[in-house]
Amino acid sequence: MRMSGGRYLVAWRRHNAVASARTLTRTHAIPTPALAHFAIRGSGSQASSSGIEGETLVTPWVRRLIFANVAVFFVQMTMPTLANGFAFVPMLALVRPWTIVTYMFLHGGLMHIGFNMLALYFFGPAVEARLGGKDFAKLYFVSGISGALLSMVYAPNAPIIGASAAVFGVMLAFAFFWPDAPIYIWGVLPIPARYLVIITTVLALWSGFSGAGSGIAHFAHLGGYVGAFIYLKWVRKWSADLRVARADARGIRAAPSVTNWRAIDKSSVHEVNRDEVNRILDKISASGIDSLTVQERTFLSNFMPKDDRVPPS
Repeated sequence: MRMSGGRYLVAWRRHNAVASARTLTRTHAIPTPALAHFAIRGSGSQASSSGIEGETLVTPWVRRLIFANVAVFFVQMTMPTLANGFAFVPMLALVRPWTIVTYMFLHGGLMHIGFNMLALYFFGPAVEARLGGKDFAKLYFVSGISGALLSMVYAPNAPIIGASAAVFGVMLAFAFFWPDAPIYIWGVLPIPARYLVIITTVLALWSGFSGAGSGIAHFAHLGGYVGAFIYLKWVRKWSADLRVARADARGIRAAPSVTNWRAIDKSSVHEVNRDEVNRILDKISASGIDSLTVQERTFLSNFMPKDDRVPPS
């Protein structure tokens, strides 16, 4: 891989013949300069950058991913040809299947990795705190992989690098859980998270089909959104149902029912438990009661009126 006019070129072979060098498409976490600088502010039910108001807390998987991306970037700087074997080339996906994951850790320059890691730092901790580390990691990689898959359909000739599809998935998850949380563009203009997702989706669609913003993998961005949405809406619920079914098959006692969770009097909950109760109730409002873990159901059942408690079947 080499630099030429600010873009990376990668040489690859097709049908056993040496093909001409192709422009390596970079994915950017923020597709336009106007959306390049942002901050998250929140209060009450809104989320801060850490999910904890007033604190900056980098969660474990966010820390690991940032470290891995930065480490690989420094290796790239010392070994410029690294992308030749690890960039995702849609037409070579079947013969180089590992690249559907490895492309996420390659970047085209300091600005490229900088904006991606900044977005991951701002949006990631709150989402990981909400989902848990294991589900957050799944969301990240599902989004990145779906970004590569959508690129195969709409841009089969464009090799891509960058974590942006995965980061876009994290951004969508943030908007999914906190749709009204204000995102301050350039630190000044507040835009609710849901509208930021809508705006970036429209821009990516327009740019992808019109050819504007060449050198940016717009369809990978869209694929990140699609993968995250599918994961949040269906895959997580299916996984939870599967875990319950496996527990039942092993004869493990199921968690108590909390279908009448609206009967909980939050004012009577001790302040030691109030934040956790509010978090679980917010999770039900955002994702439905089926999204609760066995531990969350058991915990919440302790605060339901005695007459409303339903024993496990």
